[in-house]
Amino acid sequence: AWRNYLIPVDALLDKLADLQTKTIELNSLLAGLKHAKNRMNIIILDACRDNPFGTRLPIEQPGLSQFDAPPGSLLAYATAPGNTASDGDGVNGLYTESLLREMKVPETRIEDVFKRVRLAVRRRSDGQQIPWESTSLDDDFYFLPPQQLRRQSEIELERLFNEELALWQTIRLAQEPAPLESYLRRYPSGKFSELAQFRLDRLLKARGEKAIVVQAAKDNPFSKGSARVDTQFKVGERWSYREIDLFTKLELRRFTNRVSAITESEVLFNDGSLVTDLLGNFIKRPPGWQYTGAQFYIQEYALGKRWSTRFRVLTPNGFDSETEIDFRVVEREEITVPAGTFTAYRVEGDGWGRAPRGVVKLRVVYWVAPEIKRVVASDTKRSHFSGSVLNNERLELTACTQF
Repeated sequence: AWRNYLIPVDALLDKLADLQTKTIELNSLLAGLKHAKNRMNIIILDACRDNPFGTRLPIEQPGLSQFDAPPGSLLAYATAPGNTASDGDGVNGLYTESLLREMKVPETRIEDVFKRVRLAVRRRSDGQQIPWESTSLDDDFYFLPPQQLRRQSEIELERLFNEELALWQTIRLAQEPAPLESYLRRYPSGKFSELAQFRLDRLLKARGEKAIVVQAAKDNPFSKGSARVDTQFKVGERWSYREIDLFTKLELRRFTNRVSAITESEVLFNDGSLVTDLLGNFIKRPPGWQYTGAQFYIQEYALGKRWSTRFRVLTPNGFDSETEIDFRVVEREEITVPAGTFTAYRVEGDGWGRAPRGVVKLRVVYWVAPEIKRVVASDTKRSHFSGSVLNNERLELTACTQF
């Protein structure tokens, strides 16, 4: 029934009913932690094993069931829900061995610890074990924190971004996994890490990796689930949108993007006037703006997932602008647009944009549905840091044709 049971080492289980009286149900443990009102909880379940009772106690599926982390918590599994984990060859299992190593790396945020663990375990198991996390943390946590947490200057942040961007530009079309793995170990939550992970996934799949996937189910009452976007575009598919001013409610324009060509890493619309990557991020858009590694849209969505993007836009007249936004998946909900009603993930982002006319504050909200290859709707608000709003617009899907 989508519940996870933690079995004490001395439990004697003879029938299925014994689970409710002789084991600890995960939800009751999490409820106890919530009652304790801790500022933060970290729950690591290195317990994704095959059914130890054989046919005597049949179970619905192997591994653990997906479960969304309660507020202020990080919940980690040794492998993806619905799958089993390896015991490894050493004193500890493959997952714990990697976790113990990464926890000792100084000044590493907890999310980065688990991202590095996931990469290490995946590669050592040839994709047969991929750790999984659900998070609702609002604050950073370090197992070995910096001696002094300091705010970096704008000049320092710009220098660090330029270093990361230069590296990304050299590996973004890599044909071997090694450069991408190296980047992800160095920048596990980097400004291009979602793009790098997507590229790595495609390369490993082409080399024969049959990676396990999360066994999610729509009827699970303990999770909003997770979903991967469909990147199998076909020539002739089209998506039509309308743009609305949210202040006046007036329609500003309508347009249609039609797939005219597809390459290994790009989708060309309207005879190449618009170019995106396979996730939907802009590479080129009218009237000739060029984007350097935007990761608005990602491969996999799940409640609580966080990521950042920072990119530049180069214009034909020689001007350039820069944007940085922190995103988070905040809900899975129904949204109705002219094209219909969809169950979609709502993503919210806050950041800033710098252009020749100055710096503005940005607020972006968008909805993405697994069955639609392009964004369903998005709201974009630009305002001065003083609070005055420059514009507030909504984009809505009006029709689509997918094959």
